Amino acid sequence: MKRLNLLLLSFFLMGALYAQSDKKDQRIEEDAQEAKAKFLEDDEGMSEFFADAYGYIILPNVGKGGLGVGGAAGNGVAFEQGSMIGYARMTQVTIGFQAGGQSYSEVVFFEDKDSWDRFKEGKVEMAAQVSAVAAASGASANAKYVDGVAVFTRTKGGLMYEASVGGQQFKFRDN
Repeated sequence: MKRLNLLLLSFFLMGALYAQSDKKDQRIEEDAQEAKAKFLEDDEGMSEFFADAYGYIILPNVGKGGLGVGGAAGNGVAFEQGSMIGYARMTQVTIGFQAGGQSYSEVVFFEDKDSWDRFKEGKVEMAAQVSAVAAASGASANAKYVDGVAVFTRTKGGLMYEASVGGQQFKFRDN
């Protein structure tokens, strides 16, 4: 009887955790669609990136903060040739002069299958040399891929003073 109760409790807890995780993923998907709409609203030219990229990830809610040493993190959705295939997690560590906090959305485009596969295998780490383009009207017209990757950000709130170096690392999780 004790084992049966323990087994039932285990199934209940696993179901509750799965439902909570599923709800979080659904919220990230909804936020990603909203972020995509905002990026396109800011710069209609980004529609070419969305249409032509082999794959892309949308990180709708990235939080960033620092005082000397800083960090950022966010969860998002991964799309391969226009279809959602999974989730992405971005983490970033920076060092240098920085103070404050900020929230933003980020979209990372992958030009071809090779760059996309590097992302999925966890081999994409963007260093200081890869700079993000701030989404604004017409900004995408001059944006270029660097090593098969193009990055756009859109500030949502906060204030951050920064002259630092660091890099972003990505993790992929299947749908």
